[in-house]
Amino acid sequence: MALSKEQIAQRISREIRDGYYVNLGIGIPTLVANYIPQGINVVLQSENGLLGMGPFPYEGEEDPDLINAGKQTITTLPGSAIFDSALSFGMIRSQKVNLTILGAMEVSENGDIANWKIPGKMVKGMGGAMDLVASAKNIIVAMQHINKAGESKLLPECTLPLTGVKCVKKIVTELAVLEVLPAGGFKLLERAPGVSVEEIKHATAGKLIVEGEIPEMVITSVG
Repeated sequence: MALSKEQIAQRISREIRDGYYVNLGIGIPTLVANYIPQGINVVLQSENGLLGMGPFPYEGEEDPDLINAGKQTITTLPGSAIFDSALSFGMIRSQKVNLTILGAMEVSENGDIANWKIPGKMVKGMGGAMDLVASAKNIIVAMQHINKAGESKLLPECTLPLTGVKCVKKIVTELAVLEVLPAGGFKLLERAPGVSVEEIKHATAGKLIVEGEIPEMVITSVG
């Protein structure tokens, strides 16, 4: 079965290493904060000015003054620091963030990402995505493999305005985990439980590289 958004976030949380500073983008990436593995000490950075972001608050415990970049209420952890956006983007631009997890509308087989604008639709602007994709050491994308019309979002070339070029390293979708190879192409690493390689091939418009037996993801029942 295809993964839920929560299960995509859970799988991405396994990419986080002890001691990492991690930026979580708007959308599915914000859910990753709820699935940090026990024993892993990480610092989550929110670009609006927070280090040490915790999981989402329980209902009734929300503080409207504590929000992430997506305007969702969040929690802080002991030792958290709050600062202005200039300092926040100084951290990002000086490559102090080890891992950036972003949503996307399209990713190309060369690792280009489009995640900020659909022509003809009102948008407020690119926001921090431009800085994140230009400065991040490692970018993992959390996204849907296909759109509502059933069309692939993993493409030979992006059709939407680009946010960044050749920057995405890994993608986790409702169907699969894929690595973007330096020479181009989506290398299939894992498939969602019950999803076949053929289904992933059918859902991927860009170059898909399949080598040997592809294991299923290990996912608990969430979402």
